Amino acid sequence: VQLQASGGGLVQSGGSLRLSCVASGRTFSMYNVGWFRQAPGKEREFVTAISRTSGTTYFADSVKGRFTISRENAKNTVLLDMNSLKPEDTAVYRCAATPRYEGSYSGTYYYASEYDYWGQGTLVTVSS
Repeated sequence: VQLQASGGGLVQSGGSLRLSCVASGRTFSMYNVGWFRQAPGKEREFVTAISRTSGTTYFADSVKGRFTISRENAKNTVLLDMNSLKPEDTAVYRCAATPRYEGSYSGTYYYASEYDYWGQGTLVTVSS
């Protein structure tokens, strides 16, 4: 499956952005999808994820209550809605997918190594 992330841009602190991850090549509904980000000079970190069957969602503590992840399987798309953005949210955001069984995914969703397919990054810049 090929992934295409988009929607990044420059936004003021407190603002909102919507990122999209569009898949081609396979039925996206059969994949668990995660978002990761990497800020300049920092390691990549888990942001949020959504499972393939039940649609269970997971969030890093730093974005809980501010970010929402959802999927539109008919459009082969996963959306990341980011609200109340902070300067520390500035990073390159990448979506990733894995077809792993949902039961095992529930314990591994936050590991980047668990994902088999990655999209290119989209830059989010939050000004103070």
